[in-house]
Amino acid sequence: MKTTLAFDVYGTLIDTQGVLTQLQAWVGDDANALSLSWRNKQLEYSFRRGLMQDYQPFSVCTRDALNYACSLHKVVLTHEQKEALLQSYLTLPAFDDVAVALDQLSRSGLRLFAFSNGERSAVESLLSHAHIEQYFEGVVSCDDIKTFKPNPSVYKHLTNETHSLTNETWLVSSNPFDVLGAMSSGLKSAWVCRSEASIFDPWGQAPTETIADLLGLTALFDRQQ
Repeated sequence: MKTTLAFDVYGTLIDTQGVLTQLQAWVGDDANALSLSWRNKQLEYSFRRGLMQDYQPFSVCTRDALNYACSLHKVVLTHEQKEALLQSYLTLPAFDDVAVALDQLSRSGLRLFAFSNGERSAVESLLSHAHIEQYFEGVVSCDDIKTFKPNPSVYKHLTNETHSLTNETWLVSSNPFDVLGAMSSGLKSAWVCRSEASIFDPWGQAPTETIADLLGLTALFDRQQ
């Protein structure tokens, strides 16, 4: 059976800091801190809702997190500005390495899937806007089963949906919580560490592979063939 690569979307393929340009126009020097708080709270809300078994779609976590970040940083945005920022989450840019790497990987006979907390329509919008949708066999959304990463059930959902063997499936993610979740469920993992400032959680378990960008993934699978 062919190896399956499941790519996390937000933060791995797609740059969530792509909102900075618009934020800087509206809030100036507060833009970077607000954007980081927004992203961190978005993930926290998904964790909390998953643990509480009180599911709301990822887009709701994103909206609530934006409201929290504005309150935290005492930034006043109009309803129209907030709606524009939320709409921008459907058209965030891909990282520069993504298209080239996906093209090379797809030509090598590997099976590629997008795998995300986000609703399917949102993920499809992102992939289409970034012009990378053609590289994927499909999208696997955690929304299908109404919970979030790193719940073990989402990784089982992934292998079920892709008809893949667990030990032939790789999770590719820049998010350590996602990597650890996948490994806990028996998947192999590639941690995308784009910044030297990034730290992997010290849980006594290392990723199967650590790469600086997705081009490192193409080199990895070239060596294995």
